[in-house]
Amino acid sequence: MRLKLPSRGQAAENPVPRQSGASSDLVAREHVSPAQTQPGAGAPASPAPGMTPKGKVRRTRASAWWMGLIIAAVILVALVIFIAQNSASVAVHYLGMQGHVPLAIALVLSAVAGVLLVAIPGTARVIQLRRALKKNAGSTPR
Repeated sequence: MRLKLPSRGQAAENPVPRQSGASSDLVAREHVSPAQTQPGAGAPASPAPGMTPKGKVRRTRASAWWMGLIIAAVILVALVIFIAQNSASVAVHYLGMQGHVPLAIALVLSAVAGVLLVAIPGTARVIQLRRALKKNAGSTPR
């Protein structure tokens, strides 16, 4: 007596006897999906337009721009609220210069300066890596 083991993706449910000639073999019931019973089920179906093979909606440049605009609008509203709530004047001293500016403006300007201090060297490194990639890609045969 032989027992046919199910392969990956098949359910090992109740074994059922199968008659083959004089001997009886036990065979596991195989799971059959509705797609397999349709003609041409062996070939994978292509996803609908605008859908990924996993069934999710494909992302586009327009959707990325739209999400970027929504996020920017939310940040802008939060920034306006921050500026309105922190309008008290503070004294600022920098490299011999001095003056009075609203607290929110001083904080926003210092945050922008911090972002620029990080972004400028980062951008230079990205440009350096792109040039090296173009240089190496041109010398490698395909």
